[in-house]
Amino acid sequence: MSAPVPRRRFITQSLLASASGVLTMQAAQPPTREDAGGKAPEGSAGPCPMGKIGKLSVSRLILGSNVITFHIHSRGLKFVNNLNRHYNTEEKILETLAVAERNGINTIMTQADPKYLRILKRHRDECGGKLQWIVSPEPKMLSGKPAKAGEDAAMIARLADEGVAGMYIHGATGDPWCAAGDPAPILRTLEAIRLNDLPAGIGGHDINVVRFCEKHNIGVDFYVKTFHHHDYPTAPKPEELVKPYAEIPVGFWCREPAETARLMRDVQKPWIAFKVMAAGAIPPENAFKYAYQNGADFVLAGMFDFEIADDVKIAVDAVRAAAARPRPWRA
Repeated sequence: MSAPVPRRRFITQSLLASASGVLTMQAAQPPTREDAGGKAPEGSAGPCPMGKIGKLSVSRLILGSNVITFHIHSRGLKFVNNLNRHYNTEEKILETLAVAERNGINTIMTQADPKYLRILKRHRDECGGKLQWIVSPEPKMLSGKPAKAGEDAAMIARLADEGVAGMYIHGATGDPWCAAGDPAPILRTLEAIRLNDLPAGIGGHDINVVRFCEKHNIGVDFYVKTFHHHDYPTAPKPEELVKPYAEIPVGFWCREPAETARLMRDVQKPWIAFKVMAAGAIPPENAFKYAYQNGADFVLAGMFDFEIADDVKIAVDAVRAAAARPRPWRA
């Protein structure tokens, strides 16, 4: 049996083969109010299984945003991001959000960057979209040493006023903050989020993020932690696992998957697993099953519009198959 084609390579080949079709799609009109919500159409995967984070009801498959915010992890293939920018026009992004909702996904996670939030607002205000937004405030504004007293809290309050449903400390910030061993900036940020009656979480690539927060009883409402196995052709060799994550020369984002599963088994908080496909190196059928079976309560996955329906079906089956998993569902 031939080896499966990695999903990102498949996407690249497919897009190149249909360049003329892409140009046609770019000219499409934005989705209508009827497109954005309502019941899943015939042939779609919905409804998606749901879980709880605080007072939020969240689909167990969450829409990631790297492919629509142009942060694709393409390793050494520099042209892929440019190709993605030509495909994911603003109207195509709006269409993608609508497709996600039609297939039962009710939450997206993204950066609190004004240019991305503006598109989410268009989806909500112009298209009648109902997606919940869980966002990570800009790391540069959460440096631990704000230029002005209260600057971070004011920024978080503004995001809450714009309709954000939850917030978390991004992994690129959570990793160094926990490595520094000072809980103060974490506690200050979480408190600023909770003052707005929103669930507050922390992300990390490094397993130390979870260890540090659990050791110091930092009351996060949820964790966002990388999780994928190393059973794929371009996976790192043991001697290459010198950092929490790396994109080149090998691509990995979870250095210690078995230890992560063991640690999370005793963690009481909901766990959103991300980078479960190792940025496209692991097929979703394999990646989602591994994540749910080994304790993840939610999977955060970046998806193109044409992948969403199939990925929701895969998630539905994977959640059902994980009924007897070792870690209880924490959400």
